[in-house]
Amino acid sequence: MRTPCVVQGQRKLLLCSVWLWVSVVAQTSPPAPTGQSQPGSKLQFRLAGYPRKHNEGRIEVFYNHEWGTICDDDFTLANAQVLCRHLGFVTATGWTHSAKYGKGVGRIWLDNVNCGGSEKSILDCKSRGWGNSDCTHEEDAGVVCRDERIPGFVDSNVIEVRQKWQRCREEQQRASGVWNGANNLGPAAREWRPMNSRMVCAETVSRDLAFTLSPNPLHYRLHSVACTGNEVHLSLCPFEFYKGNTTGACKGGMPAVVSCVPGPLFATGNAQKKNRPISRIRLKGGAKPGEGRVEVLRKNEWGTVCDDRWSLLTASVVCRELGFGSAKEALTGARMGQGMGPIHLNEVQCTGSEKSLWSCPYKNITEEDCKHSEDAGIRCNIPYMGYETTIRLSGGRSRFEGRVEVELGAGSNGTPKWGLICGEGWGTLEATVACRQLGLGFANHGLQETWYWDASNVTEMGLSGVKCSGHEMSLSQCQNHGTNVNCKRTGTRFAAGVICSETASDLLLHAPLVQETAYIEDRPLHMLYCAAEENCLASSSRKANWPYGHRRLLRFSSQIHNNGRADFRPKAGRHSWVWHECHGHYHSMDIFTHYDILTPNGTKVAEGHKASFCLEDTECQEGMQRHFACANFGEQGVSVGCWDTYRHDIDCQWVDITDVQPGSYIFQVGGGRLGGGAVAGSRQRQPGLTQGAA
Repeated sequence: MRTPCVVQGQRKLLLCSVWLWVSVVAQTSPPAPTGQSQPGSKLQFRLAGYPRKHNEGRIEVFYNHEWGTICDDDFTLANAQVLCRHLGFVTATGWTHSAKYGKGVGRIWLDNVNCGGSEKSILDCKSRGWGNSDCTHEEDAGVVCRDERIPGFVDSNVIEVRQKWQRCREEQQRASGVWNGANNLGPAAREWRPMNSRMVCAETVSRDLAFTLSPNPLHYRLHSVACTGNEVHLSLCPFEFYKGNTTGACKGGMPAVVSCVPGPLFATGNAQKKNRPISRIRLKGGAKPGEGRVEVLRKNEWGTVCDDRWSLLTASVVCRELGFGSAKEALTGARMGQGMGPIHLNEVQCTGSEKSLWSCPYKNITEEDCKHSEDAGIRCNIPYMGYETTIRLSGGRSRFEGRVEVELGAGSNGTPKWGLICGEGWGTLEATVACRQLGLGFANHGLQETWYWDASNVTEMGLSGVKCSGHEMSLSQCQNHGTNVNCKRTGTRFAAGVICSETASDLLLHAPLVQETAYIEDRPLHMLYCAAEENCLASSSRKANWPYGHRRLLRFSSQIHNNGRADFRPKAGRHSWVWHECHGHYHSMDIFTHYDILTPNGTKVAEGHKASFCLEDTECQEGMQRHFACANFGEQGVSVGCWDTYRHDIDCQWVDITDVQPGSYIFQVGGGRLGGGAVAGSRQRQPGLTQGAA
C-alpha cells in the first residue's frame, strides 16, 4: 500500500506516496532434518551481539516470522562459510561458540547443522530440523566473516516492512481542499485517523528518495485504516482492502494526505530547543543519532535499564520521548556497550501509547536480577535532514579520515562552494559531531593540523571558532564565528581534520569511587611549584605570596573504564610525547580529563584538569589481558575491558577551590578527550562544599 503525504518545497506543494511492501514470510512447516529446502521458504539473516565488528557476531536467522539463533553443537567453519555468504561476505575466517557475542533471545532455530561449505543456502545443509534443539542460549553460535563483500550482492537482511518514497508529483490545490489531478494510488481519506498519520510519520524517515511522475489513474486499495498509536509500523494497523476494479471506490472521499514535519529535536531554529525541559533519559555509546544504550536519571544518578522483557513497543516510547520517530530495533545484550553504576529499571513493559518511559510499568532492580551485560538499547527512525550533503572529507588515506570541508552555499557557476574549518580550538567534541554528520561513526581524533594529507583545491577558510558540546547533529548547530571568520593560521596545513571509526572506545567514569574518596586539603604553596608549572591551580595563585600560604584543594581518586569496542590510545606517538622536567615524566596527551565545580544552575565556579602522564591498564575484567603499561617508556592506552586508576595523592588530581564560597555545588568529572565514542562524565552532587567538608 502507499499513503500520500504533503511535502513543502520552495513555493511548491508536492504530493508524495509512501510505498510499503509487506514481505509475508511463508508459513511453511519446518524442513525435514535432511536439510531439503521447501518452496516458498524465505530466510533473513543478521549479525548481532557485543562486542563485535560489522563482519562478525552472533548469527541470527528470521524464520516463520521470528528471529532466532543457531546452536553451536557440531558447528564448523563450513557452516560459517555458508552463513557468511548469506550475509554478503565472500567467506568465513572463523566461528565462535558458547555465546561469545552474548546470549540471544527467542527461538533456537537450528541445531547440529552440518554443511559441506559449498551449499548455496543453509537450507541445503543437514540439521535436526527447524525449532528442534536441546540447547540453551548459552550455546549460541557466532561467525567471523572476511571483510570482503560479494560483488553485486543484494542485502538479504530486509525487515518485513520496507519503505521507500516512490512517487512525487507537483500538484496544485483547489480552494476547496481537494487535490486536482492527483494520479496516485492510496488509502481512502474518508475514515483516515490522526493516529494513522502519526504512524506514517514515525516510519517514513527513509533517506532513499526517488521522485518520479506517476501516470496511473486514481485507484484505491485500502480503507478503514485504524491505528491506535501503539503500533511501530503502519502495516500493523487494522485495515481493509478494496476488491476488484476499485476506480469507483471511496465515493465522496479523497486520498489520505499526511504532512510530516520535523520535531523540536530537528528544528532548524534554536527557540524550541532552548525551551525543551532537561530530559531524564539519554542515549550513550551509539555511533549515529537515535541509537545507543538507554540510560535514565533517578535520584540524581544516571543508570541503565535491564533488557528483560525489552520490546519494540517500549523502545518506541523511548524514541518518541527523545524526539525521534518509532523504534527500528529494540537492542538487548548490551549491544551498545555496557554502562556503569546502577541498573535502575527492570522488566519495563510499555503498551506503546505512553509519552514517557516513566509512565510504563517496571520493576525495581536487585543485584540478582540483572548485570550490565544485559543493558538495553534502541535504534530509532529519524527524519532525513540531508546533513551529510553539506560536509565532506578530503586528502585522507581512507573515507574515514581527512580534512573537513563544509558547504558555503552556491558558487558563481551554480555549483556548491566549499570551505575549510580553522583548526584553532578544534578537538574531539567537534570531531565527534563531524563524524556523526558524515555518517562515519565515532571520532578517534580531532586534528588541528593536516599538512601531512594530500593537498586540496579548497583553500578558503569557511568556518572558525567552532565549539560543540558533542551532542549536535551537524556542525551548523555548533557555536562559530559565522561570517566573521577569524583564523590566525590559514591554509590547508592548519585546517581541521578528523579520523573517524566504526568502532570506538567508550570511556566511563566509575562515579562511586569519586564519591568515596573526595576530601579537602589545605596544601602549602612550597609543595605546589610543579602543579603551578602544569597549570593545575586557579589563576589567582599567580598573585599569591609564594612560597608562603596555601591552596585549598578538593582531592579524589578516579577510575576510567573502557567499555567500548576499541582500545583507547593517545593520538600522539611516543616520539612526540612531551617531557616535563619538574615532575620527571612524559605527557602523552595535553589534557585527559576535565574537573568542574558548578552551581546548582550550572554556572562554573572552579575547574581543573588532568594531563595524562600515564595511560595504562591498571586492572582488567576477568578473562581480559593487560596490554598497556607506562613502565620503561612503554606503550600507553586503555584496553577494552580494562580501567585506568588515578589515585587521590597524585599531583593535579584535584580542583583548586580556594576562591569558591561555602555552599552546595555540583562536582562534574568529564573530558573532551575521553575516547572517540561516548565522552565519560558523571554529575555527582557533593553536598555542602563548605570549609573543611566535602
